[in-house]
Amino acid sequence: MKFQKRRPAALAALLLTASFAFTACGGDDGGDGGSAGGSGGGGDLSITMLPKNLGNAYFDTSTDGAEKAADEIGADFEEVGPDTASPDAQVSYINTVAQQGKDALILSANDPDALCDAIDEARSADVKVVTFDADTNPDCRDLFINQATAEGIASKQLELIADQIGGKGEIAILSASANATNQNAWIDMMEKELADNPDYSGIELVDTVYGDDEDQKSFDQTEALLQNHPDLKGIISPTTVGIAAAARYLSDSQYKGKVALTGLGTPNQMREYVEDGTVTSFALWNPGDLGYLATFAAAALVDGDITGEEGDSFEAGDLGTFEVGADGTVLLGEPFTFDKSN
Repeated sequence: MKFQKRRPAALAALLLTASFAFTACGGDDGGDGGSAGGSGGGGDLSITMLPKNLGNAYFDTSTDGAEKAADEIGADFEEVGPDTASPDAQVSYINTVAQQGKDALILSANDPDALCDAIDEARSADVKVVTFDADTNPDCRDLFINQATAEGIASKQLELIADQIGGKGEIAILSASANATNQNAWIDMMEKELADNPDYSGIELVDTVYGDDEDQKSFDQTEALLQNHPDLKGIISPTTVGIAAAARYLSDSQYKGKVALTGLGTPNQMREYVEDGTVTSFALWNPGDLGYLATFAAAALVDGDITGEEGDSFEAGDLGTFEVGADGTVLLGEPFTFDKSN
């Protein structure tokens, strides 16, 4: 089977050699300068994966997992996507999937509502649509593969930052884009828990900024946060691009060891910052498992094994059996904490 991806060879090699060693947590060019691969050959089932953007190590890893599943299923697989994370940039790729008559689209949405018209057109062309990582409005898709509960992700990040700053002080959030469904849900829950949980009464959230999942912008936003809030004690970045960029800034600044940083990061990106003392701990699930699960779910929908109704169940290869929950959601697992010990 031939997989189609547009990824620099050096990066692909790096990701293959530096893949995750854990399972505990689990063609037309479109707009915005991104690329689209051609269709693969040989399989009866055709699947297209559309992440928020290309060149993002998190999505590279989830695509690796999806490819593995597609190989096991015997499906043709391709990854397409824009260079920048915006909903407008994803629309043309969704349209192309419908025009090409693909069987399934696996999508990490850059907006919960802005993609729905394009998705509706694809579904009317008999394309099964599975969202992963970041959802759309539930009415827009067939299934959502959720990496972990929003409550669990929010609570874990607050737990980590509270421990690192001694339970009191000013904190800020460095998120992805302002309309990112998943980050916004986590931030809302963190705000609520900060307000309602007496254990966090000494912690004040003073700012939320957005790096748009761009490395340099996230780096610059980290610098701005520290300049604008001289008493800042900690930063939460619920995005792998943001936390890595923030760690890079802190590691070479006067704030190293003084301002705590946590959030959601990949072990391969964050290892050096844990080892040099910039970061104490952070959390994540296994993005490879997320892509793997999404691919098996898409195949189950196309084959008619499930319809996406609550209570449906399907087999997901090495990961075992999964059940569809409310609102067509399938849960991978809970976030896992990484620190020097692991």
